[in-house]
Amino acid sequence: MVFQLARGATGFRGAKDDPLPGTDLQAFRAAWHMAARTSDGQVGAFVRQTYPRSFHAATVADRNGTHVVLCHAHLPLIAFAADQRPGYVDEFQDPPVWSNIFSDAGFTVLSAHLLNSPLSQVDTSDLRPAEWMQIRYWRATRLGEVLFNSWD
Repeated sequence: MVFQLARGATGFRGAKDDPLPGTDLQAFRAAWHMAARTSDGQVGAFVRQTYPRSFHAATVADRNGTHVVLCHAHLPLIAFAADQRPGYVDEFQDPPVWSNIFSDAGFTVLSAHLLNSPLSQVDTSDLRPAEWMQIRYWRATRLGEVLFNSWD
């Protein structure tokens, strides 16, 4: 099955394009707290998306260490990383066992393998010209760097 990259994946839109949707932050924060409780861990810092980032980030510390949960600002997508960064290229980690909490809350949890996939293996037919302009400018070649970026 091919992953379909939806409009707004880059966080950019053209001047004449419709506004991008926003991820349900209340649902994300509720799932984040539930994930910490489920893992016998603790919630850590929450960093709300601000320009130029395309994602929110939150941490959960459990007995296996600290997990950075990335939540796309416009699409209900979740990824995991080891540390906080302004943007990501290939630093993704596979979801911890408790990541199903986010799936149960309506988010799609992405594996490191999928996030490191080349764009040529992803359905990009829904992306708008303004998004392609950014992808080409930043020379992005992987799904994860398109989704979780800090392009300006």
